[in-house]
Amino acid sequence: QVQLAESGGGSVQAGGSLRLSCAASTGRDFSVYAMGWFRQAPGKEREFVAAISGSGGRTQYTDSAKGRFTISRDNAKNTVYLQMNSLRPEDTAVYYCAADFFGAGEDREAEYDYWGQGTQVTVSS
Repeated sequence: QVQLAESGGGSVQAGGSLRLSCAASTGRDFSVYAMGWFRQAPGKEREFVAAISGSGGRTQYTDSAKGRFTISRDNAKNTVYLQMNSLRPEDTAVYYCAADFFGAGEDREAEYDYWGQGTQVTVSS
């Protein structure tokens, strides 16, 4: 069992940056969980943004995030981060972190076992 709590969302102008954090509460070694970030814009389905393996050695991104967003993790702090630069209005969404027990860090929602409540990111033009 793991509980996830996102933070760091907010409102920013286009071109700005935000750093999201996701703190995990678990009785297990945090490194057994691959972690992912997903987002859901109003009226749209939730979509994959980025994922990272348990060790942090493997990452993947959706095409729109490549070169702008960076996922990282600190296993000693049970926390995963999403650094978002050069934000665009189309990045506006609720951002969710998710944990995949013994996963590889995939882009499919169904792979993830635990989800946070989400944090709102709003980018104005």
